[in-house]
Amino acid sequence: MRLRFSAALCWLVFWLALPAHAAQRVISLAPSTTELAYAAGMGDTLLAVSAYSNYPPEAAKLEQVASWQGINLERILALKPDLILAWRGGNPQRILDQLASFGIPIFYADAKNIDEIAQSLDALAQYSPHPEQAHQAAKDLRQQMAELKSRYASNTPRRVLLQFGTQPLFTSSAATLQSQVLSLCGAENIFAESRVPWPQVSREQVLVRQPQAIVIAGGEQQINNVKAFWAPQLQVPVIALDEDWFNRAGPRIMLAAQSLCSQLAEIH
Repeated sequence: MRLRFSAALCWLVFWLALPAHAAQRVISLAPSTTELAYAAGMGDTLLAVSAYSNYPPEAAKLEQVASWQGINLERILALKPDLILAWRGGNPQRILDQLASFGIPIFYADAKNIDEIAQSLDALAQYSPHPEQAHQAAKDLRQQMAELKSRYASNTPRRVLLQFGTQPLFTSSAATLQSQVLSLCGAENIFAESRVPWPQVSREQVLVRQPQAIVIAGGEQQINNVKAFWAPQLQVPVIALDEDWFNRAGPRIMLAAQSLCSQLAEIH
C-alpha cells in the first residue's frame, strides 16, 4: 500500500510541475512526428504511435493506432488524448478533421526543409513538459546545418540524381527535404527545376543530364539493384543512406546529411 501511495505521489508531483500548456496525453500518427515528440522532451506523455515508429527504441513498445491502412479513430477517442501530432503528407485529412471536431488539438508537422523541422521543435516546446529540451534540439539542428554549409558549400558541385524506385523511376525537385540535404553538401540536383516535388522521369531524361553520382535510400541490396538498372549506360557511384534518416522529417535528417556529404566528398 505504501509503495502504491509513493508511486501515485510521484506522478502527482510530475503533473503539477508541468508547464501550464503542456500536453499530458499525446498520440503521434507518423514515425517522423514520434521522433519529433521524443526530441522535444515529450516521450513520457506519448500514449500511442503509428506503425514503423521505431526510434527511439522505447517508441516501438507503445500501442499503434495508425498505419498505411488508416487511422483507428475509435481507439484514439477511447485513449482521450489532449494533443495529436499529425503529418498531412501521410495521414488522411478526413480522419484528422473528424478528430479535430471532437475538440482534440492537432499539431501538424509538415516540414519541407531542415529549418522547418527546427521550427516544429520550437513550436512543440509549448506542449512539452521539458520545453528547454525542445528549444535545445532546434538550436542543435540549426547549428549542425550551419556547420555543414560552411564545410561543404564551396566544394566543386557534383551533378547528382536523387533516385526513389526504379519501376517507375521517381526523383525529387528542389522543393523537398531530400534535395535540401543534397544542397548542404554543395551538390547539384539534376532535376531541381522540376515543377512538381516528386517527378516521374525516364532513363533518357537522366542520361542526358549526365549525373556523376546517384543517391538512394536503402542498403547494399538497393545499391546492387540500382547499378543493375543503369548498366551499362550509366556507371557512377551509388550512395545509399539509411532510409529512416533520409525520409523522415526529424532531427536524424542531419545524420543522413553528414553521411551524404562525407561520401560525396570522396568522389573524384
